Amino acid sequence: MVAAAPLSHPHSPSATPAVDTHCVLGDADLTRLLGDDAPHGDLTTAALGIGQKPGRLSCRARQPMTLCGVEEAVRLLTLAGCAARPLAASGEALAADAPILEAQGSAAALHRAWKSAQVLLEWSSGLASAAAELVAAAAPLPVACTRKTPPGSKALAVKAMRCGGAVMHRLGLSESLLLFAEHRRFLAEPPAATVARLHDALPEHKLAVEVHSAEEALVWARAGAEILQLEKFSPAAVTACRDLLASHELRPILAAAGGIHPGNAAAYAASGGLRRQRRPPAGLLLALQRPAPGCGGEPGSSLSPSPLGAVSSWQHRYVVN
Repeated sequence: MVAAAPLSHPHSPSATPAVDTHCVLGDADLTRLLGDDAPHGDLTTAALGIGQKPGRLSCRARQPMTLCGVEEAVRLLTLAGCAARPLAASGEALAADAPILEAQGSAAALHRAWKSAQVLLEWSSGLASAAAELVAAAAPLPVACTRKTPPGSKALAVKAMRCGGAVMHRLGLSESLLLFAEHRRFLAEPPAATVARLHDALPEHKLAVEVHSAEEALVWARAGAEILQLEKFSPAAVTACRDLLASHELRPILAAAGGIHPGNAAAYAASGGLRRQRRPPAGLLLALQRPAPGCGGEPGSSLSPSPLGAVSSWQHRYVVN
């Protein structure tokens, strides 16, 4: 969510964050996803009486993307009773039409899991791709991302941010000091006294203070805050704040937050810091088909891909935007 540079000198590029290529969702979480979408299997598959027919699922990138969530999708398909394997790893930059995973199993197992696996891949890869885009635009400053994720999605969201080359601003309320105006409304003491109390209570922690103006930033920098989170400052306002602090020989870390996107990231990078915006899910191409003769399973005809959105016999091709 927030990336920052010291006032005194340009920030040198940080080491690329390690990418999680293991499954960060446990079997209980993935089983819950399956149970939420198909607690009793796919009704349409059951009504058609095709549940025992063998099938094959392939997943490819619809557009260039930074991949995330393939390990979780493969495990989810496996839990549904499919034999699945990844063809790429989380963190990889994929070209359009690059293979992601493949699975085979009964029609019942495939139809139970493929939509949940697709949504999981789209959502996490969309976040990873957005992070990668912003990281590229903000270079050489690091980009740190918000913890404000939908309930229950933090583990996968953190993985997605790291796959995109970003780091986390904070993982929760319990491990870092960030003083908001809402905290300060309960205080009746000078800023320097607040900073001193927090430093005494937690001497190994740096203190970040959210501010809404350059004047407020000056007050808290003088009080001893190590980090100033500049809430919804324009690039010009960040620069003005840096200049004001420099004129008083104050050198906190400045972290700009709010309204930052790849189109203005370079301007923020030049003035102090960045924040990630959300992006629509990444698009995937999924093909679900019945094996051709000689491939094992029920006899059937080999079919060329149907027009997008159409169905021809048992072969489907879907484009997900």
